[in-house]
Amino acid sequence: MMRLGVLISGRGSNLQALIEACAEPGFPAEIALVVSNRGEAPGLARATAAKLARTVIPLGDRREFAAAADAALRGAGVDLVCLAGFMRILDVDFVEAWRDRMVNIHPSLLPAFRGLHAQRQALAAGVRFAGCTVHFVRSEIDTGPIIAQGVVPVRPDDDEDTLSARILAVEHRLYPLAVRLIAEGRVRVVGNRTVVEGWQPADFACLGPSPDFLVTTPL
Repeated sequence: MMRLGVLISGRGSNLQALIEACAEPGFPAEIALVVSNRGEAPGLARATAAKLARTVIPLGDRREFAAAADAALRGAGVDLVCLAGFMRILDVDFVEAWRDRMVNIHPSLLPAFRGLHAQRQALAAGVRFAGCTVHFVRSEIDTGPIIAQGVVPVRPDDDEDTLSARILAVEHRLYPLAVRLIAEGRVRVVGNRTVVEGWQPADFACLGPSPDFLVTTPL
C-alpha cells in the first residue's frame, strides 16, 4: 500500500475523490495524512468524516511551513505527496526533497494556462478544448513531467463557472487514476516526460469513450 499525504487549502473536493478511490477494493494506496495551511479549510471536515489523520500548519513563512510539513509527512510514513487545491507556493528545498514523489492537479492542459484562473485564461484565448493535468511537481509553478490529462470541449455559451465545473468533474476521475498508476509502480520519469509501463486502453476507461487519447466527454 502506498501511503499518501494530501495537502489542501480549501474545499477538498479532490481530497474527497481520493478518499473514495482509496476505499475501493484493490486500490493500491491509502491516505496517511491530510495537511492544511488553513484551519478553516472545509476540506478538513472531509478528512474528519473519513477518520483520517489531519494536521494544520498555519505558518506564513515558507521555510518554516516546509520544515513542519516535511516532518509531519515523514512522521506519517508518506510515500507520495498529493497537492489537492493547495494554494501556496512551496519552498524550493521542500520540492526537491520530494522530487518525483509529489504530484499536483491543475485545471488546464499544461503547459498552457499556468497559474491562477486557468479556466478564465482558456476562455480569453478562445480555445476549443480545455481540461486538467496531473503532473509531478517542480520548483517552477505548474511545471513538471505530465502523468495524465483529461480533455473537455469548450462550449460557445461557457463562462468561467460552467467550464470550471466540467473540468472539476474530470479532475475527480483523473487524479485517482494517476495515483493508482504511480502506486502500482508503472510510472517512470524520463527527463521531463513520463512513461507508463504496461499501458492498456482499459487503464483509462474511467475517463470516457476515447481512452486511447485520454479524452473525456462532459457528464
